[in-house]
Amino acid sequence: MATKTPAELISKIQAGYTFSGSSIALGAAMVDGETHPEAQVSLPLAMMNRHGLVAGATGTGKTVTLHMMAEQLSTAGVPVFMADIKGDLTGLATAAEGSEKLTARTQALGQQWESKAFPVEFLALGGNGNGVPVRATITSFGPILLARILDLNETQESSLQLVFHYADTKGLELFDLKDLRAVIQFLTSDEGKADLADLGGLSKATAGVILRNLITLDAQGMSEFFGMPEFDTAELLRTAPDGRGVITCLELPSIQDKPLLFSTFLMWMLADLFRELPEVGDADKPKLVFFFDEAHLLFNGASKAFLNAITQTVRLIRSKGVGIFFVTQTPKDVPADVLAQLANRVQHALRAFTPEDAKALKATVTTFPINDYDLAEVLTSAGIGEAVVTVMNENGAPTPVALTRLRAPGSVMGPSSDAAVKAVIAASALLPTYGTAVDPVSAYEKLEASAAPTPSTGPALGTPLPPPPPPASLPAPTNDGGGMASDVIGALGGALGGGLKSMVRSMGSSLGRNLMRDIFGTAPRKRRR
Repeated sequence: MATKTPAELISKIQAGYTFSGSSIALGAAMVDGETHPEAQVSLPLAMMNRHGLVAGATGTGKTVTLHMMAEQLSTAGVPVFMADIKGDLTGLATAAEGSEKLTARTQALGQQWESKAFPVEFLALGGNGNGVPVRATITSFGPILLARILDLNETQESSLQLVFHYADTKGLELFDLKDLRAVIQFLTSDEGKADLADLGGLSKATAGVILRNLITLDAQGMSEFFGMPEFDTAELLRTAPDGRGVITCLELPSIQDKPLLFSTFLMWMLADLFRELPEVGDADKPKLVFFFDEAHLLFNGASKAFLNAITQTVRLIRSKGVGIFFVTQTPKDVPADVLAQLANRVQHALRAFTPEDAKALKATVTTFPINDYDLAEVLTSAGIGEAVVTVMNENGAPTPVALTRLRAPGSVMGPSSDAAVKAVIAASALLPTYGTAVDPVSAYEKLEASAAPTPSTGPALGTPLPPPPPPASLPAPTNDGGGMASDVIGALGGALGGGLKSMVRSMGSSLGRNLMRDIFGTAPRKRRR
């Protein structure tokens, strides 16, 4: 397998994974089928905002790897966000029971295993499932992300952006789907045809297509994911009273059949964090590590504009102290521009049953640095709980590639009991704030009022929106006029459609400046408290 002798390879791994600062222990190196506890493989905590990839075929142990990494991050005081597709990560809330098999495995790794539960927060999109409800307003979600869910083409997406612009300038708050439907219905009515003509670039036929897609979305039961109170992504940055980072699990088993919805919601969370967090530069540890599970769902069929916005978000958010780990089957699932930014790799086994599998295997091998393994053989023969690892060291260089037997979590590897999950949710400090949906006066009510016998004229459909106050718990992002600002504007060149680009160029108002600060073209949100 290896071109070096076992002793030489072990020595190389030991030297390559010796760090001066704190690190996350991943496991022990394996050489010629033997585990070597003296050659520990780890990931520097300070490098986790350089992002990463956890990949591998179904059933190879990716979820347990995320579980194990989340535990250690929490112990180090780093908050973690995880999307729980199958409900397996609820076990973080329950301490595991030891066994002879577990003890034998951990001792062979040189791991001092300890049974332990962790501080966990369970969320659920729209309250659809077990967890504190997570909602987003339509305004905050923005036209580009919403167009992704509605499966609009580029022309329709650009038209939707103009609808958002119209609502903003008329003071028509878009909190939920009925608000957006009301605005589009008004624009396509006899009363709104003058405003529709003034917008330019928005045809009545295109507006009708968007409206029909919104109605379909509502009919599929997705309206509950949009509305108030909107979730404040600053809640993801909390630590427990004992100093451990809170592990936030977004429970998704009940909406597994809506992959486009939850993957786009995860992107909304990242975009919101990017907008709100200040730059921190290099730090001893990240502010948050965000595990983006089923990452291929985010990229499948995405438009060029959407991919450009994702790429820029990933590239720039690390300066805000946020590390992103994409979780999928092969590196081929991630676009090259994004993959190039993922410095930390944990690659579980791959299968090569079909010609397409063989191509994916070959592509995966080429993404690793030059190494002493026959990776094509290693990646098809690795067992469950084993992975090929290379990470960024403290000097910004890749560590030696190491086949690694991974450590075991201290909490339950699998679901917690329903009673335990419900107890955590009932005790949540977030439940009083987000537990009950509210429906404040917004576009729908204002347009209903404007249809009264004495209709308002001109721009007085609603009260113009004031600039949002800065977040209560986070300082506003800094903007030095160069560097990141230039990158964001460059990203918008691809992310905003033609109609909105020309509109933004012509806008000198604070609304225009707010839109320009946002990679995904969304308007800043009002904070809930």
